[in-house]
Amino acid sequence: MKNLKNLLFYVAIIGGFSVGIYWILAKGTALLETGRSITAPPTGRDRLVEFLHDFQQNLHHPLALLLIQIVAIILVARLFGWICQKIGQPSVVGEIIAGIVLGPSLLGLYFPETFATLFPESSLGNLKFLSQIGLIFFMFIVGMELDLKILKNKAHEAVVISHASIIFPFGLGVGLAYFLYTNFAPANIPFSSFALFMGIAMSITAFPVLARIVQERGIHKTKLGAIVITCAAADDITAWCVLAAVIAIVKAGSFVSALYTIALSVAYVLVMLKLIRPFLKRIGDLNQTREHLSKPVVAIFFIMLLLSAYATEIIGIHALFGAFMAGVIMPENARFRNVFTEKLEDVAIVMLLPLFFVFTGLRTEIGLLNNAELWKTCGIIIVIAVVGKFVGSAVAARFVGQNWKESLTIGALMNTRGLMELVALNIGYDLGVLTPEVFAMMVIMALATTFLTGPALDLINRVFREKPTGTATESDQARKYKVLISFKDPEDGRSLLRIANGLVKKLNGNAAVTAMHLTPVDELHHYNIEEYEQENFEPMLTESKKLNQSIQTLFKPSGDIGTEITEVANEGDYDLLLVGIGHSIFEGSLLGRVLGFTTRIINPERILDTVTGKENLFESAPYNDSTRQIFADSKVPVGILVDKGVSALGQVFMPVLHPDDIFMMQYVQKLIHNSGSQVTIFDNAGHISRNAAFKENIRSIEQNAPQHISLLDHGNIERDFLQAQSLMIISLNSWRKLTSTRNSWLNYAPSVLILKP
Repeated sequence: MKNLKNLLFYVAIIGGFSVGIYWILAKGTALLETGRSITAPPTGRDRLVEFLHDFQQNLHHPLALLLIQIVAIILVARLFGWICQKIGQPSVVGEIIAGIVLGPSLLGLYFPETFATLFPESSLGNLKFLSQIGLIFFMFIVGMELDLKILKNKAHEAVVISHASIIFPFGLGVGLAYFLYTNFAPANIPFSSFALFMGIAMSITAFPVLARIVQERGIHKTKLGAIVITCAAADDITAWCVLAAVIAIVKAGSFVSALYTIALSVAYVLVMLKLIRPFLKRIGDLNQTREHLSKPVVAIFFIMLLLSAYATEIIGIHALFGAFMAGVIMPENARFRNVFTEKLEDVAIVMLLPLFFVFTGLRTEIGLLNNAELWKTCGIIIVIAVVGKFVGSAVAARFVGQNWKESLTIGALMNTRGLMELVALNIGYDLGVLTPEVFAMMVIMALATTFLTGPALDLINRVFREKPTGTATESDQARKYKVLISFKDPEDGRSLLRIANGLVKKLNGNAAVTAMHLTPVDELHHYNIEEYEQENFEPMLTESKKLNQSIQTLFKPSGDIGTEITEVANEGDYDLLLVGIGHSIFEGSLLGRVLGFTTRIINPERILDTVTGKENLFESAPYNDSTRQIFADSKVPVGILVDKGVSALGQVFMPVLHPDDIFMMQYVQKLIHNSGSQVTIFDNAGHISRNAAFKENIRSIEQNAPQHISLLDHGNIERDFLQAQSLMIISLNSWRKLTSTRNSWLNYAPSVLILKP
């Protein structure tokens, strides 16, 4: 009755007002339109022509053009970033390449009409300013990543190495400028400006890229990692201060003329450190116990960021330096920095920063290097850049007491230039210091030096590889039953630990359990790694004490978690890899399978596997892409836990739906022996009765533990039975059969452990 009443009210209101509006419009057409020039509405074919004309204009509207540019840029940047990650390179290398691909060097050269339509000259102003906003946010994040406490604690060695890694390439850059000035410097630029800018361009290290490489390589906890992070931080601060001074000198024309700008800059830095920083720290202290920051507090920090950028822009040392300083003086509380990083990273790094790469690519015309002499000059620039940064850092590190392996590693890492180099180059280009030819050469240099970092580190590790020495301890460890737990959510990790304990707890020290947590490298910053690690492992360590199960912990940032899991498992020669994937696998509905199918289609790695014949795209399997990769690449047995909350292993259910399930009996034996589990095996297809070895395994268990195993070979499994179970263990082959023939079980089944031999 209520629904009918609502329907009548809805019809009366909508219908009544619609009739009234139509009546007013009809009456309005009869009004005298004296003195008004009103164009008669088009009729017939004219309407289509006008629509097409308007549609064409809408396509070229500045906002529509900017939106489609952003879409194209993000897609291409993500694609090339993913490709570079797969070949062991930082994603920033791929994003730089994406910018060049979309620029005149490739798209403009081979598809000029498409290039002119997508990036017309008139649209570049909007792209430039939007990319500058992204850079301001990014430099704010870079500033926050610097931990000034580290600089205070390790300043001595770091300052020596860092400043050597700046002055050495700076001097080589100034020397190089002497030979390039006549043929490559703009006509209106004095030698001092050109030379200083070449020097600073050779001296920059990409702190964000370096920090992520250190994390991915797992050396962030070592003394070497601490030193190189500190060196890069000191390098970043020094280089940006020197760059600010160089910008002031270039704009003023001479050092003497730039003294006013430099004096204002020094005053600005003092105000930021002595006045603004204590003010922000006070706000941080007042809000550090709150769960979330209020909008007024967030607004204060963002206003400070924008005012800082504005101040340095009007002083004349560029807004990016102000954004960097605003990040440096943020409260040192890791939670505070995490909040702002999370708020900015998705927009700044995923959407706005690729615009900067493409804007740089639009300026980079590799086609200008159209003869051997120009490419020879480009090669010389790359060699001098590598020698200056690599050798300068390595020699200084060796001088302060590092061994040759660590010294060369520091040199290779400090030679990483990445995005920070592009920022400096674009500033030089905007100031008119760099010609298009030199700009293109320097962009190629930034790309090459960043690309070389990974291979250089691999080569250094191979050359200085320590010879393995076998010990009795290692031999004993090899004989142990080794279980590797890989967890994302700590609660899933606790369930995995209970299962691992249920498999090994009576092995009397002949078992080793390792708990591993990998996290995407983009979600971590070096200043919060220890805090993040502690938060994730604390529940596991508490559970291990409760179970009286000793565990080893392994924490590592990763750019490709699925690959990293299998590499650790394979190289560690584990007997079992346990991984948790949560509860989503129980969504066995048609919609769930359709969604799973669509994610397989749009996943680049999945497309590659399909093309190369590694996978049938239409195979029904409701687990996610990462899990499929683990199953495919792991050389050790794998158990995937679909967790509904494993608290005990008293009642265990094992359906046998495939003839090759005999390997499952080893896990049945372990659960019965170590946990006293009551195992019920379901086999209504007769796979066990047709397999003598299978029957013998069951008979052996019945003799040793007659009350702990039972066999069901007929009837249906009821809801009450499933809900009474603690755990269901099932082979991968049987799981595939289950999801297609008995998916109604999934609504009532307990936690499921899917095992692959």
